[in-house]
Amino acid sequence: MSKPTFPLNAWYAAAYDVELKRQLLPRTICNKPVVLYRKENGTPVALADACWHRLVPLSLGRLEGDNVVCGYHGLEFDDTGRCVYMPSQDTINPSACVKSYPIAERHRFIWIWPGDPALADPALVPDMHWNNDPAWAADGKMIEVKCDYRLVVDNLMDLTHETFVHGSSIGNRAVAEAPFEASHSDRFAYITRWMDDIEPPPFWRKQYGRPGKVDRWQIIRFEAPCTVTIDVGVAEAGTGAKHGDRSQGVNGYVLNTITPSTDKTCLYFWAFARNYDLGNQARTHELREGVAGVFREDEVVLEAQQRAIEANPDHQFYNLNIDAGSMWARKLIDRMIDAELTPQRGPHSVATE
Repeated sequence: MSKPTFPLNAWYAAAYDVELKRQLLPRTICNKPVVLYRKENGTPVALADACWHRLVPLSLGRLEGDNVVCGYHGLEFDDTGRCVYMPSQDTINPSACVKSYPIAERHRFIWIWPGDPALADPALVPDMHWNNDPAWAADGKMIEVKCDYRLVVDNLMDLTHETFVHGSSIGNRAVAEAPFEASHSDRFAYITRWMDDIEPPPFWRKQYGRPGKVDRWQIIRFEAPCTVTIDVGVAEAGTGAKHGDRSQGVNGYVLNTITPSTDKTCLYFWAFARNYDLGNQARTHELREGVAGVFREDEVVLEAQQRAIEANPDHQFYNLNIDAGSMWARKLIDRMIDAELTPQRGPHSVATE
């Protein structure tokens, strides 16, 4: 049996909060079919999407109050997954239940814990607070990408590809040529890149709104197993942004969390947050659609890469200096997986370098 590609003892984004309504929403999370919905009081619920009776997806049924009614034979399950009604009989089989998953609502996302429910600590939900912080304006989307989720992580940890994939928007030669620093801890990996005294690419020229050269930064933080936040921006060259004074520029955060759907597909949730021109909803919409266009370019490359990997299963990849961030991200993911495969170790008992 091959080694898993993702840990189960982790919080994964299952939906944007606005997606979850008083309707049944099916999703596949870590190879597990799940049905999500909101109770009448707004509380989110996540159940296994398979009826106890004949495994028909519960998502084909309907909501009745806070309960899910199977669309095949009418069995009714409450928000804990226990069957509370069976047609044509008064006695309910005590084994009649479906799995209920720990769930949390935070940072405008609905998070699900597919592993051991006893370990589902809400404090471990990845920090993406910029997405609903009043000091920031943010919006985003979800993309279903036909590739291993780790390929998206690789893509985000090495932004030199911007020069070649996104040259008409956010990329220019400075990204590929600028030096960077890599560091890591037990659950995080970081890549820091500063591009001093450069011409900004088209996207940042428009956001900056002034002529002249800029200092540009990209500070990437990976949080195992699948969340990447990127502190980005530009400021007037030489005005101290590198030393903490960003007042002469514009600052954004690219928020990314990538949920394995299957071994070869993923749900890519992203948002772009900014700390300028906060009340301009038109700008928020324009940025969301602009970033969506950039990520569509990534989607084409990543899906082509996945097809090539499947066609060449024995191919050995070689790493370059620019792969330092993705290499550490992969190591941290593997440590979480190994911890779950070793019973005496907890899900986060990874060694610190």
